[in-house]
Amino acid sequence: MTGLVIVDAANVVGSVPDGWWRDRAGATTRLLDRLNPLPGQGLPPGSGVPEWACEPVEMVLVVEGKASRVRETGAVRVVAAAGSGDDAIVELVREAGRPCLVVTADRGLRERVLALGALVTGPSTVRPEAGGR
Repeated sequence: MTGLVIVDAANVVGSVPDGWWRDRAGATTRLLDRLNPLPGQGLPPGSGVPEWACEPVEMVLVVEGKASRVRETGAVRVVAAAGSGDDAIVELVREAGRPCLVVTADRGLRERVLALGALVTGPSTVRPEAGGR
């Protein structure tokens, strides 16, 4: 069974102060472009990444607000949250029925998905310049 990696777009984009706030949709599109090769190869091994996630995975990027205009351009599925991105991520974990890894540094979201049995890793897993976040 292929594992599911869910990326909290707002949190990962916001993890690096590179001017993302001037163009949220553009910053999210750049993140999506960076993520597109990962489903076929898996995540890089490291802190917080389970072994199953280092092999091919399904990947979902959850977008919200102004970034909701971002559309799928490759291997990563884009889910536009109808309301809160955090609520959409929790619902994806709840419905998954398979191993899940959520990429976020949001403490509240971390607690919610951990309670559902998901694992969590920080933004630097998919965006190394995020450093220790």
